[in-house]
Amino acid sequence: MQIQPFFPLSPLLPPLLRQVSRVREASPPPALLRATALDLAILTGHLVLYPAGIIQERRAAPLPPEAPQVPADGRERPPVVLLHGLVDNRSVFVMLRRSLARNGWDRLISLNYSPLTFDIRSAAELLGQHIEEICVRTGHRQVDVIGHSMGGLIARYYAQRLGGDSRIRTLVTLGTPHEGTTVVPFADAHPVVRQMRPGSGLIDELRLPAPGCRTRFVSFWSDMDQLMDPVETARIEHPDLLAQNVRVSGLGHLTLPVHPAVAAGVRHVLESGFLPDLGSGIDLGEGPPTTEGPASVA
Repeated sequence: MQIQPFFPLSPLLPPLLRQVSRVREASPPPALLRATALDLAILTGHLVLYPAGIIQERRAAPLPPEAPQVPADGRERPPVVLLHGLVDNRSVFVMLRRSLARNGWDRLISLNYSPLTFDIRSAAELLGQHIEEICVRTGHRQVDVIGHSMGGLIARYYAQRLGGDSRIRTLVTLGTPHEGTTVVPFADAHPVVRQMRPGSGLIDELRLPAPGCRTRFVSFWSDMDQLMDPVETARIEHPDLLAQNVRVSGLGHLTLPVHPAVAAGVRHVLESGFLPDLGSGIDLGEGPPTTEGPASVA
């Protein structure tokens, strides 16, 4: 994949600056103040961690050919693959990975793809190759995937359009533009950003029928995500997909993979499937996790 020079996380800066300008207005909503302050703190910490995440994670040695395969629905949990967003790297998952490890997930693989891949479809094909290699190495037939931002779109394309539903048991997306986002217009110079616009060929492909898709989809979306415009674009709406949309409130784009309440929800999804119907939504910026109630299930 080709790479161009790009300042880490720079697409996040314009929308975050707009959020800061809103805070300067007279009597800004308390939730906006909290979300903006938290996202600025997360951005600062993430910039510190970013260099450490550039190097690809070390891989374990593969199992010997005679080792039996362990079915994903057996006693052992399937491996969890973590896939970052545009111009980011695996460092965005430091907190979520720690949360999973402390709660018994021992096969966690963070994948780095090119910081600026030019085609989501090509990235999805490469993801498929990595997942095949992971299945061979671990002996599992399936994996679970957690994708932040564009990482979720890459994984969805693989599951929905490239036959990856045979390998991905559950796909959890965090702030992923499933219907395309209109934020940061100047970034249209880059082809992968154009693919994430409403009405792009790739977004239209994901609207095509997907009968029999076996992957379970759970999308966490926030009403204060600066990179989702409109914010509802991070929902999965497709009649053929087994999907649930989990609305959280008061969290910005970079906070989604870091907040402990979101991590608790992700753990529940990976352990038990869909989250329970808890009503009309919750504010993760203030308290324990709650979810947007009705699952969108075909």
